[in-house]
Amino acid sequence: MRLLAARSAIARFGRRMLADGLVVGTSGNLSVRDRDLIAVSPSGLPYDEMTPELVGVYELDGTPVEARLEPTTEMPMHLSVYANSEARAVVHTHSTAATAVGALVDTLPSVHYLVAKFGGPVRVAPYATYGTPELAAYVTAALKDRTGCLLSNHGTLTTGATLADAYDRAVYLEWLCEVWLRATSAGAPRLLDDDEIGRVVDKLTTYGVKAARPGPG
Repeated sequence: MRLLAARSAIARFGRRMLADGLVVGTSGNLSVRDRDLIAVSPSGLPYDEMTPELVGVYELDGTPVEARLEPTTEMPMHLSVYANSEARAVVHTHSTAATAVGALVDTLPSVHYLVAKFGGPVRVAPYATYGTPELAAYVTAALKDRTGCLLSNHGTLTTGATLADAYDRAVYLEWLCEVWLRATSAGAPRLLDDDEIGRVVDKLTTYGVKAARPGPG
């Protein structure tokens, strides 16, 4: 089976996405790029029924390689992201707080320094019907110099070097949107400036990296 590891990860993170409340029903989708192929979740399949064999493999132009089922209707969006970025994984969710924020503003502002995980304030792609080339183009533009965006009246999309990275960003984006909603419901929150976000972006590049300790002697 081609791309077994990627297909297995998509099935695993799909179930996790549902359990974590980032999607409802069969909404949302995931993909992984491995060189000139992508593995992508199928359309309309319940996540608890998804197995690696049912996750399709396609060429970068959408031509099926190993695919028992139709791919996600958002295939144009996934293909556009890969064609226009260095992303190796994509997670698309319909999480509640993020969907609400995407219906309210054009940009999620720097209400917390963790917007640095996305490269800065998170843009909202204009609305277009799901599964269309128009939506794919809007999302690709919103992702310029970013690793995530909101989709107006729709949901979110996050990217990463791995599916775990992209998923982690989807969780953080939902949290950031919840913080913004709570803060704005109580008043006008203080926002961080671009210089501070730039400093945090730099710090995050080494976050969690352990410095080598000198050996004995």
